[in-house]
Amino acid sequence: MAMNRDKRAEVQQDDLSEHTVFINRCAKTVKGGRRMSFSAVIVVGDKEGKVGVGFGKANEVADAIRKGGEAARKDMRKVCLKGTSIPHEVEGVCDGGRVLLKPAPTGTGLIVGGGMRPVLEAAGIRDAVGKSLGSKNRLNVVKATMNALDQLRSAEEIATVRA
Repeated sequence: MAMNRDKRAEVQQDDLSEHTVFINRCAKTVKGGRRMSFSAVIVVGDKEGKVGVGFGKANEVADAIRKGGEAARKDMRKVCLKGTSIPHEVEGVCDGGRVLLKPAPTGTGLIVGGGMRPVLEAAGIRDAVGKSLGSKNRLNVVKATMNALDQLRSAEEIATVRA
């Protein structure tokens, strides 16, 4: 029992914000009736340029969320920021999900929808405009957003590559 409390305290100490994007219930019909299972997409970030996405599956909702959170912490990536926005326009793709992200002036806020908002909030992006194109599947939209954030480069990085 004491070990569980220590584990919970450890999770809260790492100063990461955790968002549950969605929980999906799946039913499998077996001889005795329907057997339910759950999957969860979790986004974890430090709001200072690091973000990760995790997908967890289990027979209980709490276990699926826990597994998704652990997977997201292992998947943490550094994102290039320019103040409170992104440095340039970028498009991300994952399967049928396409996402278009554009920088916005300070004070604009996040003008994005669906699965993009929790990813950008967790990354620490406060000003951006986004459009989800193609699939509305939230898992693919989240993955496409991560793909778009991976493509971001600062002006210095681009200058060194060109030189």
